[in-house]
Amino acid sequence: MVNIRDLDPSASPLDYYGSELRRLREAAGLKQGQLGDIVFCAASLIGQIETARKVPTRDFSERLDAALGTGGVFSRLVGLVLRSQLPTWFQAYAEMEAKATHISSFQAQLVYGLLQTEAYARAVLQAGWSDKLDEAVAARLERQRILSRERPPLTWVVLDEAVLHRPFGSRAIMRNQLDHLLGFRDQRAVRVQVLPFTAGQHPATVGAFNVLRFESDPDIIYAESYGSANVTANPDTVRDCAHRYDHLQAAALSVEESAELIACVREERYGDQSGPEGRSVA
Repeated sequence: MVNIRDLDPSASPLDYYGSELRRLREAAGLKQGQLGDIVFCAASLIGQIETARKVPTRDFSERLDAALGTGGVFSRLVGLVLRSQLPTWFQAYAEMEAKATHISSFQAQLVYGLLQTEAYARAVLQAGWSDKLDEAVAARLERQRILSRERPPLTWVVLDEAVLHRPFGSRAIMRNQLDHLLGFRDQRAVRVQVLPFTAGQHPATVGAFNVLRFESDPDIIYAESYGSANVTANPDTVRDCAHRYDHLQAAALSVEESAELIACVREERYGDQSGPEGRSVA
């Protein structure tokens, strides 16, 4: 077992979080079990987080702040902790994503990460052989918080129709994911279009990519491969990808027509088809 006294608070955001939790808990005169009772968790969980063996959630952090009267210390720290759980090669992009004023994304295989439900994200990350599944899911959900802030980025997503048909997880998970996409219809800051199979050839056959725009910094293009990311602000590449994205949007169904197709796939492919004993029928 890790000795909490040997933790180096400067080693990582998780280590710093754990050391601060222990320091503030002891300053409040509380044992791990006592604090656990207050925030509705086991003493062992408090111990695991204090020894940097467990990653805290945002809900846990908010309950800590209320219990210890820390003025939001842990609610602020948890963002850094969860971001540190992202793959190293992805962390720089996540920071830029959080600062963007406009996000344009084309996805050929998956629902864009910012629009994924928790269950769908878990299925996707599990399929991708994520080493620390719970931490990876929490980090992905943390990224999505930029859509609920006071001034969210204008996010426009074009999904290849194949994304709707490729199941990750159970029928219910896919049904809920498509419901989640339909829920963005009334949000002015998020627009979802579907590139239908009938569109045929298109200029993004190389794969998914994102275009990020900022208040004052140059636009960037992001694409990824296994275990690496390609981020560039090269004007020629940005111009080329932005042009390709314009063509994708023009070939895609309108937002309203896309919602109709999503709803249709939801019912026809993932509708509730239970057998006599309530089991799903393939």
